[in-house]
Amino acid sequence: MRIAEVFHSIQGEGRLTGVPSVFIRTSGCNLRCWFCDTPYTSWNPEGEERTVHSLVEETTAFHCGHVVITGGEPMLVKDVADLAARLKDAGKHITIETAGTVDLNLPADLMSISPKRANSTPNPDTGWAERHDARRHRPDVINRLTTDYDYQLKFVVDRPDDLDDVAKYLEEFPHLDPARVYLMPQAIDRNPHAEKCAWLGDAAEKRGWKLCRRLHIELFGNKRGT
Repeated sequence: MRIAEVFHSIQGEGRLTGVPSVFIRTSGCNLRCWFCDTPYTSWNPEGEERTVHSLVEETTAFHCGHVVITGGEPMLVKDVADLAARLKDAGKHITIETAGTVDLNLPADLMSISPKRANSTPNPDTGWAERHDARRHRPDVINRLTTDYDYQLKFVVDRPDDLDDVAKYLEEFPHLDPARVYLMPQAIDRNPHAEKCAWLGDAAEKRGWKLCRRLHIELFGNKRGT
């Protein structure tokens, strides 16, 4: 499988914010969000071919209990199921970070889903807008992942009017727990991140949701390998 990077850091987002974790980042994505913060896995995918065995060896050498398999879109990679199974057998807590557009049966302790809404669509001039919009919403996948796994939902919010779109989306899935819904600021620099967190926190509380700060941005900025 093609891997963009493997590194040890802290989880910067969601329920497990601050937990030391090893990140395995697959390369390749079926979407092209204009605000993608890892374009080296989507717009310009890079990386090297790795075996499941080599990844398990490298990951376990960190002696860290939490492993995050992310991307790109890791659910596109069939070998990720074997990777997750072997890491689980090694006693690791497995988080899968996905946009919820591809279904893959694999072991996971937490399915971290970031549904891509209309605010993610790239400029038509890129040639990706139509394909992106056709792929970004898969209710069948969301229903399966949020029924069969422990989950959290992270919505990227750029402007206040994005909140109504999030609310409309959640109406489509009445079984979803509002306490597992996180609003995450669209920002890769500290100042815009702080500005958006200031109003996102109140907005989340009023709707029974949670603010998802991006701790890695606050601590390290937009730096690869963090």
